[in-house]
Amino acid sequence: MTATGAVWRNWGRSERIRPARVERPRDAEAVQRAVVAAAERGLHVKPVGAGHSFSGIAVAPGVQLDLYQLSGVISVDEASRRVTLGAGTNLYRLPELLAPYGLALENMGDIDRQTIAGATSTGTHGTGGRFGGLATQIVGVTLVTGHGSLLEVTETDNAELLPAVRLGLGALGVLVDVTIQCVPAFLLHAVERSEPLDEVLDAYLERSANEDHFEFYWFPHTETAVTKTNTRLDAGAERRPRGRLGAWVGDELIANGAYRGICALGSVIPPLVPSVNRLAGRLMGNGEFTDDSPRVFVSDRSVRFREMEYALPRGAVPHALREVDELIRTRGWRISFPVEVRSAAADENWMSTAYGRDTGYIAVHRYFREDPTEYFAAVEAIMRGHDGRPHWGKMHGRTVDDLRPAYPRFDDFVAARDRLDPAGVFENRYLRSVLGPVKVRASGG
Repeated sequence: MTATGAVWRNWGRSERIRPARVERPRDAEAVQRAVVAAAERGLHVKPVGAGHSFSGIAVAPGVQLDLYQLSGVISVDEASRRVTLGAGTNLYRLPELLAPYGLALENMGDIDRQTIAGATSTGTHGTGGRFGGLATQIVGVTLVTGHGSLLEVTETDNAELLPAVRLGLGALGVLVDVTIQCVPAFLLHAVERSEPLDEVLDAYLERSANEDHFEFYWFPHTETAVTKTNTRLDAGAERRPRGRLGAWVGDELIANGAYRGICALGSVIPPLVPSVNRLAGRLMGNGEFTDDSPRVFVSDRSVRFREMEYALPRGAVPHALREVDELIRTRGWRISFPVEVRSAAADENWMSTAYGRDTGYIAVHRYFREDPTEYFAAVEAIMRGHDGRPHWGKMHGRTVDDLRPAYPRFDDFVAARDRLDPAGVFENRYLRSVLGPVKVRASGG
């Protein structure tokens, strides 16, 4: 199905574009036809998921591919616990889709609006010092290359490409299906607490290494961190979910409704921000419950914001966050949105922010009606001083020249991109900025 492109905007309202065309393919063959037709017309092609990236990674000035119809479970190998999903499957659908097989994702982020292809292609990671990001769970993909051909990459077929295509930035082709290594369904016991920031930072390395899933938020202008510690339990353990009223008060009334008002008020009257941040830290920091893992991993966040996130060697996180604190105080800024700190295990995916090192993440945000430019640029300078790598799906100012040294397999990835998309069909401005332009080859080269 083809349509004239309407204006597309991402969720964070940091990017907008009017595609020349919008294609809604029903199957892999339709994706192939769309790619070939676009290439013949000299148009670039970009698949788009839920639009939850804050960077321009999914911006499609040429042909935008909406993969909504390529969704759902394609096949299940119950013995190996491997599930093949259509690339356009939204993460929020997975609990229902996997429940009949007693399976779950090993780890998840705190937002589930993304598609499985979009989340893995941009490096969505969740938290857990012994667990990798979502892309580490991929054991196979099928994608359409820039030639329009269908390519399977698994542990046995084209296996040399697997570390590239797991987290391919949309630069290697259009994913049409993804095979995930799942685990038996499990519960999480969640403990949320307000704790002194200095104590949390001092214990961060120990807690991120020893707890199953540890993260915390710090509200600028306060000395308080709101910690969340999730412990994995067998599916047969006793569920003690939050009551309906408690969940509504915590997630909707406080975390979304009241906080939306706080951010809006802070953008108009900045001097109020420190006081309301102290109040928010007290209101959002206490709770304990046990539930199915997706219900604990994921939080409903409807307050619109913009985000930059950096991956650091894990040992650098406490010092870097203290530098951010000092930066905010020195500049006299009023920052209403909390800073989020998480962790992930080292992995082998070439363009993963956790490639080759145990990683800690620091994410900074601004309410979407506030200009994040100055704040993000100053924080980015701190993160670069700690050998930081920017999250591909979030805002940053890095380019190919300074990204190449940060990734030991950068040139291998670019070589794979040039091989699979020699004419640059999948390029856009963002990818040219972070990877450099495709080295166009002569026909047959």
